Amino acid sequence: MREVQGLLARVFDVALVIAAAALASRIRFADGGPHDFVAPFVMLTAACVLVLFPAFGVYDSWRGRAKRMLAGQVALAWFVAQACALTAMFSLREIDFVSRLWFVYWSALCGASLIGYRLAAHAVLARLRHAGINLHRVAIVGAGAHCEAILRRIEAAPATGFRAAAIYEPHRDAATASSLPSAAGLRRFDELDAFARHVRASDLHEVWLALPLSEERTILRVVAQFRDDLVNIRFMPDVRSLALFDSGGIIDLLGVPALNLVASPLSPNALLAKSIFDRVFAACALIGLAPLLVAIAIAIKVSSPGPVLFKQKRKGADGRVFTIYKFRSMRLHVQEQGVLRQAVRHDPRVTKLGVFLRRTSLDELPQFFNVLRGDMSVVGPRPHALEHDDLYQKVVAGYIHRYRIKPGITGWAQINGYRGETDRIEKMERRVAHDLYYLGNWSFGLDLRIIAATVVKGFMHSNAY
Repeated sequence: MREVQGLLARVFDVALVIAAAALASRIRFADGGPHDFVAPFVMLTAACVLVLFPAFGVYDSWRGRAKRMLAGQVALAWFVAQACALTAMFSLREIDFVSRLWFVYWSALCGASLIGYRLAAHAVLARLRHAGINLHRVAIVGAGAHCEAILRRIEAAPATGFRAAAIYEPHRDAATASSLPSAAGLRRFDELDAFARHVRASDLHEVWLALPLSEERTILRVVAQFRDDLVNIRFMPDVRSLALFDSGGIIDLLGVPALNLVASPLSPNALLAKSIFDRVFAACALIGLAPLLVAIAIAIKVSSPGPVLFKQKRKGADGRVFTIYKFRSMRLHVQEQGVLRQAVRHDPRVTKLGVFLRRTSLDELPQFFNVLRGDMSVVGPRPHALEHDDLYQKVVAGYIHRYRIKPGITGWAQINGYRGETDRIEKMERRVAHDLYYLGNWSFGLDLRIIAATVVKGFMHSNAY
């Protein structure tokens, strides 16, 4: 049945590609043509869709996965398919026959259709599952807070279609039994044999092991119990006390599956996409802000002696040191070696122009050059002076993990008010907590939200002086 559904989805996707191309032609060209020029390109793209969409997991089951992940996966697959077709057309020197405006119409129409009908199907399935149709009943092995959390997740997300039908508690006692939520139709067992008989009699094909890593003996017993049954057994280890971020997941190292506990929460693909976005955004920002940058540079040069730019060493991704650029906002002064004085309110070192630049964050604009160089990101944890790094990483838990990705011009902490002077450890602790939240919950949507908030309210802040 699933193979038939996958085949129908492939046929429908190809039909959408062709139909969107025809509709784009009718919009772009008064007579609906020229189909002779675009037909080879459309057919080539359709072939790329057939080859690449399965590789991107577009036709895999999306039960229990977020809609934004579905939309992002389809959008990325469609972009890559078009890029491959464009590359082939360019190699064949046929790219000049493709209308650019038609291509924009086609890309938007087809991309929206490919994502839209999947989201519509997702919504229909969600309603059916709310009504008790298309359910996926599972049996769970576990106890304690981790098992309780999984049961509550199942209850909180009925649209996924998962329903807990049975639970085996290896070390059941009055305390753990009472802490687990009660669900309609949930059978509880404290003996593995009785649990296994119920799984077979109820025709359950999914067993989830919600156990800590220390329960190796229980895991082996359950796997051995179902070794002759067509039952899917999935291990959901309780690694909350070990893992830094929830989104680490399983990776492949030398052909061996490895579970990320303390590592960058962003996958290599996500880091690459973020890097491409950063450079494109920085280039556009520098071009658009060029007159303002020149005006600020002239104003600094005229208002006080000294260089236009202030340069300082900061730590970047993985602790690599780079030179950060800012517009100079202070008068030239001698600073004691190894000692860093943060700017304070009414700081005599700050020029009158510098007060305005710091209050509006315009002094940070040269950091778009850092983004273009690859030292920084548009959004990320703000980098601190090396002296502050040496101090805070010893006294603030999790501080060093801010440098698992590139530092940013703006960040989650900054738009939530945690910027400026950190005269108390508590201020830095709250800033680091926000940075770690950003790392654990990163998405392009969150980046765009932070950028928008920075533009709307982030340029003026009372803590910046």
